[in-house]
Amino acid sequence: MRKKTGRILAACLGALLLFVCWLIWSPVRGVPVLEYHMTGDDALPDELPYIVPQADLAAQLDYLQAAGYTTITMRDYLAARQGEYTLPAKPVILTFDDGYEDNYTVLLPELEQRGMCATVYVVTNDVGLDRYLTWAQLQDMQRRGIEIGGHTADHLPLTTLAPEEQERQLRLSRQLMEMYGLQAVVSFSYPNGAYDEAIAQRVREAGYQTAVTGDAGLNQPDTNPYELQRINVAHPRFGLTEFRLRLLKGEIMTKLHWHQHKI
Repeated sequence: MRKKTGRILAACLGALLLFVCWLIWSPVRGVPVLEYHMTGDDALPDELPYIVPQADLAAQLDYLQAAGYTTITMRDYLAARQGEYTLPAKPVILTFDDGYEDNYTVLLPELEQRGMCATVYVVTNDVGLDRYLTWAQLQDMQRRGIEIGGHTADHLPLTTLAPEEQERQLRLSRQLMEMYGLQAVVSFSYPNGAYDEAIAQRVREAGYQTAVTGDAGLNQPDTNPYELQRINVAHPRFGLTEFRLRLLKGEIMTKLHWHQHKI
């Protein structure tokens, strides 16, 4: 009886090991979208979880280039889905939420030094406030190849609002950006990653053509453009090792989703 139990246990452990190996080493295709917020070396205590120090950001960008990744914007990704753009061999999209001033003073020079680009999602009623981007900075960033997207007017979780206020937050945000000279605002980020099917429909009706969530994974041809997945990049504690593990997590979550779908 003990030998039989041992054989069963060994078989289960072997199957688990094979499954883990499949998760880690089997190839998976998809476009990773990285979710950042702040960068630099000047964070208030409550901002610390959301800031990636400049040296860590530089190391992450260098790692992506060394690994063969090419940055594209969310507009590029949309154009590829519409058959109007050919994706590079290993595309990656860098996204930055909220519209912090360090996206201009720290991030932009780091990107330009490497010939890279990003998409910045802006909370329009915070534009011009202390530590946030100004309209002039946003205009300059767009001229220099950074895509500007919407993140509502007030950064309120849309799932907590009445439908009329949801619509107001979406339309006011886009109208303000276009009024201040920002062109082709078609990308959106859900505040706090909070959304549902009805909200996604309102985002589409407001004129946005893509929307990113806080759900981990890679984006594949059949991924809903209003439920695009991202890999969160928080304040690092273990340097590039942690960054590599976050990229791996995106692949694993994609494989798990595929496996569940097949079942």
